[in-house]
Amino acid sequence: MATVVAFDVNETLLDLRALDPHFERLFGSAALRAQWFAQMLQLSFVGGLTDQYVDFSTAQQAAMRMLAQRQGVAVSDEDVRTMVGRMESLPPHPEVPAALAKLKTSGLTAVALVNSVESVGEAQLANAGIRDYFTAVISADSVRRLKPAPAPYNAVARRFGVPNSDVWLVAAHSWDVSGALAAHCRAAFVARPGMVMSPIGEQPQIVGKDITAVVDEILAAEDRPVSQ
Repeated sequence: MATVVAFDVNETLLDLRALDPHFERLFGSAALRAQWFAQMLQLSFVGGLTDQYVDFSTAQQAAMRMLAQRQGVAVSDEDVRTMVGRMESLPPHPEVPAALAKLKTSGLTAVALVNSVESVGEAQLANAGIRDYFTAVISADSVRRLKPAPAPYNAVARRFGVPNSDVWLVAAHSWDVSGALAAHCRAAFVARPGMVMSPIGEQPQIVGKDITAVVDEILAAEDRPVSQ
């Protein structure tokens, strides 16, 4: 039976659509927010593949500059810092607080497993009003290897003294789920609108439309009673 449930944060728990008006003002299109996020992931993953670690904050700022150059928009250092800083004040998806509250009564340990540096991850959860639902915030920055490399998932298991098979990873990103499964954790995919699993490789044990659905399925799989 699993004992630890590790949650991805960006897009899984927190709603990046809150950034759309700011992208509209700066670049003229809210749709470019998704391009920026994808570029940021690419920079981070290239760093990992080439053994040249790039932390998430550095990747976010670099991706913003690349997006600006591609769009022919002049951005200042302050523009870049301000936009990236807004990642610390994203709202949770509507169902998240109640779902996490339900999980907290179950006896399972909830942690946040973030690619962001720890201070950003802590700020995000605190500003979203959900920090108290988590026993810990574990940053991939602490092992200098970002998800989906095995090291961050291993760090969760090591922190709580359990085998990887006793860890659930919950994420709305197929690459995160694939990384957790490759590290011999269990995984639940949050199929938010526009998010789909890769058809390649092992598939998650649970797929749910939101955090409520995923938490309910994890609790059922673990046969955990929930206090009323």
